[in-house]
Amino acid sequence: MTSINTNIGALVALRNLGSTNSLLERTQDRVSTGYKVIGPKDDASSFSIAQGLRADVKSFQAVQQSLSSGRGVVAAAIAGATAVSDLLADIKKKVIESSNPANTASQQSILAADFTSMLTQLNTFVSNSVYNGRNLISSASASVSITSTITGGQLTITNASSLGGVSTALSAGVASTAAALSLLTAIDAQELLVGQALGTLGANSKNIEFLSTFTSTLSDAVTEGLGALVDADLAKESAQLQALQVKQQLGIQALGIANQRPQTLLSLFG
Repeated sequence: MTSINTNIGALVALRNLGSTNSLLERTQDRVSTGYKVIGPKDDASSFSIAQGLRADVKSFQAVQQSLSSGRGVVAAAIAGATAVSDLLADIKKKVIESSNPANTASQQSILAADFTSMLTQLNTFVSNSVYNGRNLISSASASVSITSTITGGQLTITNASSLGGVSTALSAGVASTAAALSLLTAIDAQELLVGQALGTLGANSKNIEFLSTFTSTLSDAVTEGLGALVDADLAKESAQLQALQVKQQLGIQALGIANQRPQTLLSLFG
């Protein structure tokens, strides 16, 4: 039946064109954003999962920031402890020099002044080993806890506060050869203490590095999973875009042809 009131061909062509336009719009969105799941209307379950994964990725970033802060605290402490260890070797040399019975009174006085100056420098190393207001090697220092997991887990960085007492243990000085000789035993004990402190700080540093590497690996894995879930295949979308653009043009032509059909009725009344 041919009618001027109902153009079936035009309705079909218009419906097909609308469907093509809808698919073309979706494909253009994917190409422009790089995502195949842009919002909940695209895929509600996938979008919900993706939002949770994005939250995890941000949480991993926060953990990495916390671990970086802890790394800085430990690095400052290790630098200070290493400086103390190096200086302690020089102090021991000075004590041995001061224990020489052949020293004159003037020489002993000079050696004692040098020894005192070294202890002052040692205290400076200890007191200035600070990062973000935290000092692990001063006598009053406490262990530091940092966030180490996205579930709120904590890592405790053990202090090495025993280093703060090194200068006190050597405070007897080397005013005389006898005093210097008796101080050698104390220096040996402090060298052992400093070595233990360096071991503790090194273990702290290693723990932080392990956690940082593990956190980075987890973050990469989650990011990879997120990409597989929501990222668009741009090569595929590009081919689809071109196909839909051609289909859109054909649909417009088909609609034009369908709209011209009622004009044929005029020939029947000619």
